[in-house]
Amino acid sequence: MTATDVLVEGFDPTDPFVNEQAVPHEQFRAMRQSGPLTWVEQAPGSYDGMAPESGSGYWAVTRHADVSTISKNSKDWSNAENGAIIRFSEGMLREQVEMQRVIMLNQDAPEHPTTRQIVSRAFTPRSINELEDLMRERAATIVNDAVERGSGDFVEEVAAELPLQAIADLIGVPMEDRFKLFDWSNQMLASDDPDYPGDPDVAAAEILGYAMTMAAERQANPRDDLITRLLNAHKGERGLTDDEFGYFVILLAVAGNETTRNAISHGMNAFLDNPDQWELWKAERPATMVDEVVRWGTPVTVFQRTAVRDVEVGGVTVAQGQRVGLFYASANFDESVFEDPFRFDITRDPNPQLGFGGHGAHYCLGANLARQEIRVIFDALADHAPGIVKEREPRRLRHSWINGLKDLPVRYA
Repeated sequence: MTATDVLVEGFDPTDPFVNEQAVPHEQFRAMRQSGPLTWVEQAPGSYDGMAPESGSGYWAVTRHADVSTISKNSKDWSNAENGAIIRFSEGMLREQVEMQRVIMLNQDAPEHPTTRQIVSRAFTPRSINELEDLMRERAATIVNDAVERGSGDFVEEVAAELPLQAIADLIGVPMEDRFKLFDWSNQMLASDDPDYPGDPDVAAAEILGYAMTMAAERQANPRDDLITRLLNAHKGERGLTDDEFGYFVILLAVAGNETTRNAISHGMNAFLDNPDQWELWKAERPATMVDEVVRWGTPVTVFQRTAVRDVEVGGVTVAQGQRVGLFYASANFDESVFEDPFRFDITRDPNPQLGFGGHGAHYCLGANLARQEIRVIFDALADHAPGIVKEREPRRLRHSWINGLKDLPVRYA
């Protein structure tokens, strides 16, 4: 089968209906084989909100080496110009995209390093290490509660719970309010999926309002906690404004909740489909498991960059203002880097997976926390739910850039 056979005219790997069926691995393979870049012409409405000079499509970057190289190059590629999100809902306005530059993910220098330096106070190695015992305790409780029920939806009852509780512990959200973050983040990301009611803009406003209320309370009554440290000046660094803190909480609700939830969900589904790997994990607990789960699940399939000048990629010139899609879901299955990439192998080493956004300035700030959560939840599952079985195949999320599972019905044998 040639690339032409697979890549039909009009195919767009950011089409939510494509991703609802499956990650389009055959098409990605064809793209990798056909050349360094593939031009994707998008349907009207699919590029609403992008700068007019970006045109009506983007260059798909599907090879591991090219995704990695562009991720590390903040001089020639911008996150701020069109944001990192490659596709919004039809009707997105340009000014709405520009307003999102307050989010760290959508910033360039000098704003980005300044914001990142402040926010990094939340993710120091010491802060993450201090959570380890608490996360292990919480993971054991979550799994034991699920086992007592006998059966249920793994996604909501297990995979989503630990990330939500970690966020609550990290920024001081009362435990009883964590389900608000769960519902709001679902609504924000699932505008294309009819199973999730609600308005993404309203949900984002709810999170902003909630976060700003927290910020105002800490400004009036400072405490020895993370919110106070983020809002106040520290060692010559300014603190976050109320707006910045609000958008930081939005970023946490997505990057710290949805992505880790989906990595854990895909990891469990892969273990259930590969019982030899589940037996290996229960017996030996290889440290390499986490990177294989992230590679296999790749919760964020793609982010975009915009060329700030004409840039050559593998002999192809990307014109100033044009967009490129960095397809991590393709790079993580590049057969030139990963031997037998469609084998789930928790001993895979080396494993240069790009599931945390590649490397460079925008490497996931919460990667160490995500690694900790994945490790401790699968430790708890191996210890307390070794006989877990799948009752039916999971349903996939209809989304343009999240590789999500909506449910995974299991039984705890």
